[in-house]
Amino acid sequence: MATLREIRDRISSVKSTQQITKAMKMVAAAKLRKAQEHILAFRPYSFEMRNLIAHLSARSPDVSGIPLLERRPMQKVLTVVVTADRGLCGAFNHNIIRQAAQRVTELSTSEVSLYFAGRKGLEYFQHRDYTIQGRQINFFNHLKFADAVQLSDELATLYINKEFDRIEIIYNEFKSAIRQNVVVEQFLPFVPDEELLETKNRVDFIYEPDKETILNSLIPKHLHVQIWRILLESNAAEQGARMTAMESATDNADELIGHLTLYYNRSRQAAITKEISEIVGGAEALKED
Repeated sequence: MATLREIRDRISSVKSTQQITKAMKMVAAAKLRKAQEHILAFRPYSFEMRNLIAHLSARSPDVSGIPLLERRPMQKVLTVVVTADRGLCGAFNHNIIRQAAQRVTELSTSEVSLYFAGRKGLEYFQHRDYTIQGRQINFFNHLKFADAVQLSDELATLYINKEFDRIEIIYNEFKSAIRQNVVVEQFLPFVPDEELLETKNRVDFIYEPDKETILNSLIPKHLHVQIWRILLESNAAEQGARMTAMESATDNADELIGHLTLYYNRSRQAAITKEISEIVGGAEALKED
């Protein structure tokens, strides 16, 4: 049975932990507001950019002069795993890691390599039997558009050099502070939406210069934009998951403090009762003497 001092020390320890989790919740909430504003403001531009490229590529049956649209037999696949650089965000990283492992199993007929954006995914897979192509870690605390450009250009170079026949990205899509969706998205080659392909003959434009030149100019910019959107999505989802996890931890600490306090009071009452009983017993023994 724990002594009263040990119980007091544990209550003090839990209270200190509660202060930390409460502070982390407040920090995550502040970061979430900024991240949410950024992703909600950027999504419309990102989607319109994607629609523009889809519109152009749907009207270009000959893509031989556009390397980033060239489709090849899927022999080598690169899966980009976007996780957080830190933990303490609930199941955020676990869900991505589980989906990535499942995806590798699904692509067993192809040669699959992994590329990591974020440290937690790398920490899990680097000690296991997986082929690691590259990494870009420890940048989410100071996320910049240049990070998206660097990652996008590296992936595009790998595809143009025919080191991989398909590149896809696994990330957490931000829905709300308590909800994130794990998304597996094809990054390269770019594939237009089926709806645009069906309506490609309804309207067309005059292009200056030609479509091929425009696509070769726009697609790299489009890839920068899409990677930036994915990083913003993941960052907002991470902050939401961390805020929720820290709120839950704070509530659990409060509940634990209540149980420990009750246990302490009962133990203290039992100790006092025992001491009184011993005193009364001693007094009765003296009377008998």
